[in-house]
Amino acid sequence: MSNQREEEILRRRERIKKSKERRRRNQSRKTGEKKSRRKLIAAGVSIALITAAGGAGYTVVMGNAQKKAEVWSYEKEHYGENVLLSEGLAATNLCVSADDKNEISYDGSTDVHAAGLFDVDGASVRYSNRIHDRLYPASTTKILTALIALERGNLSDVVTVGKNADVSSFPVDASLCGLHEGDQLTLETLLYGLLLSSGNDAATAIAEYISGSEEAFVEEMNDRAKELMAVNTHFMNPHGLHDENHYTTAYDLYLIFQNCIQNEAFLKIIETKSYTASITQADGNVRTEDWAPTNYYAKGIVSAPDGVTVLGGKTGTTGEAGYCLILLNENVAGHPYISIVMGAGSRALLYEDMNALLDGA
Repeated sequence: MSNQREEEILRRRERIKKSKERRRRNQSRKTGEKKSRRKLIAAGVSIALITAAGGAGYTVVMGNAQKKAEVWSYEKEHYGENVLLSEGLAATNLCVSADDKNEISYDGSTDVHAAGLFDVDGASVRYSNRIHDRLYPASTTKILTALIALERGNLSDVVTVGKNADVSSFPVDASLCGLHEGDQLTLETLLYGLLLSSGNDAATAIAEYISGSEEAFVEEMNDRAKELMAVNTHFMNPHGLHDENHYTTAYDLYLIFQNCIQNEAFLKIIETKSYTASITQADGNVRTEDWAPTNYYAKGIVSAPDGVTVLGGKTGTTGEAGYCLILLNENVAGHPYISIVMGAGSRALLYEDMNALLDGA
């Protein structure tokens, strides 16, 4: 990597780090533990619930949990009762939008299932189209798998791949890293395979290592999603292979991804253009695997609009989910944005719509 490229990445990380520090000064981040939630409530975060006319929605008053605009209306059909639980309190730095809105000049297709542009620093939604619709996420699921792995594990941990994570355990057309039973590699290496190469085998290996089984890990995923206020999310596996009960929304993906980008290791991985993995096989021999990001911006196949830098993100594709993509971007002023497109009918349409969103950043 050239010195110029290294300096550019360092500058970007420093800007995001400063942004994160500003947000941290404005709020006390909850840890997901009950003790922390009790402290948050005791600190004076108030909730007032008002039933809207006809019982169609809720108005939630967050008191000190929101900077200036204290009142938002949430559609009951979108959130249900769970939005009012103490573990689901909105944080100061989160974008909130109950309805579709358009604050940018967007010329993309409105036929996609969902699209959203979120201002990371300003905590505002610049564009939203059906962001609360429950949809199949495909491999964008893996951002939550990565988040839990980073929170629960150590990057230097050595993981032994089990039978369930062997490439032979997945459909032939699945996205894989090429792992085999008995392979040994670090958790950090697995995360590169998960987020860059989008390996379903890496997802299963991570899940089994962190929680002992996929089933136990999925329980943790759903619990963590609720803690992040992603109340329209329910996952059945750590990778996103299709299951009719495996779904999320564009807004929930934003909530999860917004938390992911607070982690320096996550940022480093999604910004990486290629990675050579070192894997110790069951027979003791060492092999290498070369992994690259799956998104077309990183591959150089698609260019972002002038003035926009795509830092990294996660793709997802299945027949049922269509084409999905979530990205962290910066505009010409170095201002960070999260952009999401879900359910595009083709890869070409996915990137056309994503560029239309990024034009507004």
